[in-house]
Amino acid sequence: MSKKSTKQNDNDNDNKKAWSGVFTESMDRRVELFTESITFDYRLYEVDIRVSIAHARMLCDVGILSKAEFNAIEKGLREIKASFKSGKFEFHIDLEDIHMHIERALINKIGDVGRKLHTARSRNDQVATDLRLWIRESIDAVDSALVELQQAFIARCESDAGVILPAYTHTRRAQPVLAAHVWLAYCEKFERDRERLRECRKRVNVLSLGTAAAAGTSIPIDRNKTAEYLKFDSVAANSIDVSSDRDFVLDAAFCLVQIAIHTSTLAEEWILWSTAEFNFIKLPQSFCTGSSIMPQKLNPDTLELIRGKSARVIGNLQTLCVLTKGLPLAYNRDLQEDKQPIFDSFETIRSILMVAVPLVEKAELNHELIKKQLNYGYTDATTLMEFLILQGVPQRTAHEIVGKLVRMAMDLSEPLSNLSLKQFRSVYENFDNDVYKILGAESAISAMKSYGGTSPEQVDLQLQRWKKKLRR
Repeated sequence: MSKKSTKQNDNDNDNKKAWSGVFTESMDRRVELFTESITFDYRLYEVDIRVSIAHARMLCDVGILSKAEFNAIEKGLREIKASFKSGKFEFHIDLEDIHMHIERALINKIGDVGRKLHTARSRNDQVATDLRLWIRESIDAVDSALVELQQAFIARCESDAGVILPAYTHTRRAQPVLAAHVWLAYCEKFERDRERLRECRKRVNVLSLGTAAAAGTSIPIDRNKTAEYLKFDSVAANSIDVSSDRDFVLDAAFCLVQIAIHTSTLAEEWILWSTAEFNFIKLPQSFCTGSSIMPQKLNPDTLELIRGKSARVIGNLQTLCVLTKGLPLAYNRDLQEDKQPIFDSFETIRSILMVAVPLVEKAELNHELIKKQLNYGYTDATTLMEFLILQGVPQRTAHEIVGKLVRMAMDLSEPLSNLSLKQFRSVYENFDNDVYKILGAESAISAMKSYGGTSPEQVDLQLQRWKKKLRR
């Protein structure tokens, strides 16, 4: 917002509150500054105008407004919208919120007809509707960004085709996997995020408007018409619930937390991989920063901020939970404080995804170095154990046999595949030359043929599924 947001209105009539009829004293200026929300809810201006036009159209449909009155209101609201977009709209603290700013601007523009707009609604159901509409559209924007991120990982599957990476548990080398298998793991995580957003959107897409302050209205309105105009799937059934309900805000905030956690996981992994100690991945310099004192530094600041900003999104959910946990029915002014956390969460997630997509596209795996180091860590040990199981050796026995062989290889600083057959038989006499067919990273991944496993056939199956899914 511009500095105009702190301007005091000079017109005494304009300074009157919409609710001031019963009051004999003016509001203390300090209270005005404390209670205003225009410094952050101005973001709702576009949806508030859209909601008001739909409401006015419905009032015209049921005969509360004449066609001429509706036309004047619609024309005035569209002109106000244009003044917002051009940056010419003036904000005044004494008008409290975005709803009163737009209503006052409309009255100033078209006169008493503008005073009819608030018929059969309260700011309670108005703000709930605005917020639902804003969240619905923000969900759609985040979903589109997640698809772009998934597509970036699909593209990586092809550019890194055949590359084998060590998978880690407890940050220790565990088993070899195809790089494409790792990239598809992120596709799965972000798909669950998209599923949660879709489910959340259903609960968001319920019309609140027309329930008024808490008890409904005696005016013969048609809420289904308003829902149709605003493309809501259904109409809220209980006026008291509408005034107090912020479940949809918490629902959206939780969905964003999951996205933040998943992107933070990616960031943490790539921060580790880009260290000299790992050296698995080369980050694009355009996504790194330097040091003010150490000339050699290429710091992964973008990834660190992705990881760091996830804390804000998690904190916003906690704020919303604490905000709502002690409120009685129906509306309470505490709910004014729901907007900043949810605005910040959506804006933070969108900023994270904005940089995550090109970062995934531009980062490069260090193919040759990864290949050279692949046989360190005995990542083929599990495959060797399962080789014995398939020969009838009990799992616990096979585990012990392979553990002893790994200890032997570690003492010799050799991979398992460099042990002689005699050495294998010194631990388990039934080994033969077939053991060498399943040792080494390439042999190990080829053996993992269970559905969802890392064998080339299974990974290609999943890759084709994802390509088909994301083409829709």
